[in-house]
Amino acid sequence: MQKQSLGKDIKLLVLDIDGTIAGVANEIREPVLQAVRAAQAKGIQVAIATGRMYQAALRFHHTIGSTLPLMAYQGALIQDPTTQTVYRHWTVPKTLVLQLLDHFEQPDLRSLLSVHFYINDQLYVREITSETKEYAERSGVTPIPVGDLRTALTTEPTKVLALSDDTDLINTLLGNLQTRYTPAELYLTKSVATFFEATNPLVSKGTAVRYLAEEQLGLQAENVMVIGDNFNDIEMIEYAGTGIAMGNAPEAVKALANWVAPDVEDDGVAAAIETFLL
Repeated sequence: MQKQSLGKDIKLLVLDIDGTIAGVANEIREPVLQAVRAAQAKGIQVAIATGRMYQAALRFHHTIGSTLPLMAYQGALIQDPTTQTVYRHWTVPKTLVLQLLDHFEQPDLRSLLSVHFYINDQLYVREITSETKEYAERSGVTPIPVGDLRTALTTEPTKVLALSDDTDLINTLLGNLQTRYTPAELYLTKSVATFFEATNPLVSKGTAVRYLAEEQLGLQAENVMVIGDNFNDIEMIEYAGTGIAMGNAPEAVKALANWVAPDVEDDGVAAAIETFLL
């Protein structure tokens, strides 16, 4: 698609958080914030779609002044922060959660992975590892250590995450489990190189953005621009009429985008908004 035909008649802009509007400092830089506000001043609505927990995404939603539902957990939870209305909450079947946990707790994996269960927007962990501590600090959430994670499964999780600083291990884990489970059983992805994530098979940022655009706002894909930086952004990049990848995105993600913005630390979102919307 040629750049000239992109960005026309955009009425909805959807932004990822980590690696897109928030870099190393875990804050939205002023040039990005100004660009978002300029787009809103033109009548373009702005929403967040993130792999983060709902509670960990809220401050970004408020910072950009979004009036739309917030799409958290890759879109597994879509909730309006103003009215608290839950439009969608798709959970992971308990039988599959237990199978994943058995896999993670194999002797060769158990000590290498921090396993996170997200239940009712709370974070449950086996124990507080250094990786979990770092994750919790960045997310601004308090993890709840329970020892045996099976005891936390009083209700189905919104998301399951396995975390390791060994990116090769995460790639191997993803590859192995993608051969074991079909896309009709589980949606498996990476949101960053160190995060393996599993959700309900109906979940993706693509289905979430489609729902927000078409069901909530009466728009079509060509009215939507999205910006993301990782594998969990692929579905929304493919859905949107204007799909933007960040310069810090993996090459496979950039290859699917209509345009590649500068890196997050170079205010790539501001550049994308200025190029296509202002």
